[in-house]
Amino acid sequence: MQPHDIYQQKLLSIPDAVALLQSHQTLGVAMAASEPVGLLTELGNHKDRLEDVNVWVCLPLRAYDFITRPEMAGHFFVENWFYGATDRKVHPEGRVSYIPNNLHQAVTVRLGAAQGKVNVFWGTATPPDQRGYMSLSLGLVVEKQLMAAADLVILEINENLPWTLGDTQVHISEVHHVVENHVPLFQFPPAPSSEAEQAIGGYIASLIEDGSTLQLGIGGIPNAITAFLNDRRDLGIHTEMFTDGMVDLYEAGIVTNRRKTLWNGKMVGAFALGTQKLYDFVNDNIGVEFQQGRVTNDPYVIGQNYKMVSVNTALQVDIFGQVCSQSIGYRHFSGTGGQLDTHRGAQRSPGGRGIIALRSTAKDGAISTITPILSEGAEVTVPSQEVDTIVTEYGVAELRGRCVRDRMEALIRIAHPNFRDWLREEAHRLGIVPRLVVPGK
Repeated sequence: MQPHDIYQQKLLSIPDAVALLQSHQTLGVAMAASEPVGLLTELGNHKDRLEDVNVWVCLPLRAYDFITRPEMAGHFFVENWFYGATDRKVHPEGRVSYIPNNLHQAVTVRLGAAQGKVNVFWGTATPPDQRGYMSLSLGLVVEKQLMAAADLVILEINENLPWTLGDTQVHISEVHHVVENHVPLFQFPPAPSSEAEQAIGGYIASLIEDGSTLQLGIGGIPNAITAFLNDRRDLGIHTEMFTDGMVDLYEAGIVTNRRKTLWNGKMVGAFALGTQKLYDFVNDNIGVEFQQGRVTNDPYVIGQNYKMVSVNTALQVDIFGQVCSQSIGYRHFSGTGGQLDTHRGAQRSPGGRGIIALRSTAKDGAISTITPILSEGAEVTVPSQEVDTIVTEYGVAELRGRCVRDRMEALIRIAHPNFRDWLREEAHRLGIVPRLVVPGK
C-alpha cells in the first residue's frame, strides 16, 4: 500500500478521533506551538461521556474549555510540567496541578510514577512527503517519548507547520490515526525590554566571549542581550527553545556555530516558539537541528560544549544563593523547565558559566527581589550549592564557591540601593551573617 493510501485509511474527523478517548485514561499532549489545537478544542465537548481523564500538558498556549470551565471538574484533571497564564488562573479551583521536574528527565520520571502508562498521545505534524514521512516540526521536548509510550497515537496535520530537521521525522505507519486542521500557528512576539532589562542585558553580554555557545531563556532580559553582542564572533546555539533573537544573531553573522563542540556548524534546540520569522527560518534549514529534550537538556551533554553560557531568569534570590524562578510564595507561577539542567550543564563546560538574571525590584520598586531568605512557600529552582552568577541592573555577583558572608556582600552590591541597608540588617538580625564580635570592642 502506498503512503498516500495509508494516510487516507488513517484519516479521521476531529470529533471521531476525540471519541476514541475513554474515561479513566491518561492523555499526553504535545507542548507549546506543537499543541493540537483542533483536538484540544474538541475535548471539552466530550465532557458528558468522560470521567476522570488525566491530561498531561506543558505550557499550553490557549485557554481551552476542558481546562477553564468549572463544570469540567471530575471529568478532566490537568497535570502540567510548566504553567502559563491559564493554569495560574485555574489552579485555585483544584483542576490543575504542577509536576515538579527537570526537563531532561520530565517524561521518564512521570512515566515511572505512572508505571509507564500513557493511553493516548495527541500531537501535531506536517503533511507527509511522498514517502510517508512527516516532521513533528516545532517541538521535541516530550513528544517522541510520549509517542513511544502511548497505546494510541493521533497526530493533527497542519500544512502551516514548518518542516524541521533532526530527530523530528515520523512515518505514517508509526501512528494510528491522523486528523487535519490547517490553522495559523501561534505567534509569540519578542517582549520589549525595559530600561532595567537593557542594563541587565549589557552586563550579561560582557560575560559572553567569542566562541561561546549560548542557551537563552524567554522574556525581556534574554531579548535585551542580543543587542549587546554585535561585536562578538563565532557564537553557537545549544538551547532548549529557539527564539527570534537567535535568528537575528545568525543573520548578523554573530552566530556561526563554527566553534561548537557538539553539532558543529548547527544550532541545536528542542522546540521553537516565536513569530513567523522564526518559523520560516527553521523550515527545511540544514543548519538547525531539533533534538529531544532528554538530549538537549542533559547536563552531561550540555557540559561538552565549549564555553557554554546558560542565561535564565528568576523571581527571587536570597543571601544563601537560593534561586526561586517558579513560584511567588506559595502561589505556583511557572516551572523549573530546563533551568537547572542548563545551569548545571554550563558549569560543567570548560570556561562555561550559569547566569541567573532578575530585576532588582518588583511591584514598581516596592519589593526587593534579593532577599535575606526566600519568601515563605517559595520553591527552590536552583539550590545554593549550584548557584553561579547573579545579574541585576546594578551589576554582576559571582557566588560560585563563596561563603554566605561573601555572597551577602556580593548580592548587596547588585541590590537596589533602597534595600541594601535593610538586607544587611536583616541578615544580622536573623543570624544568617552575624555581626562580627571583636573581643574588647
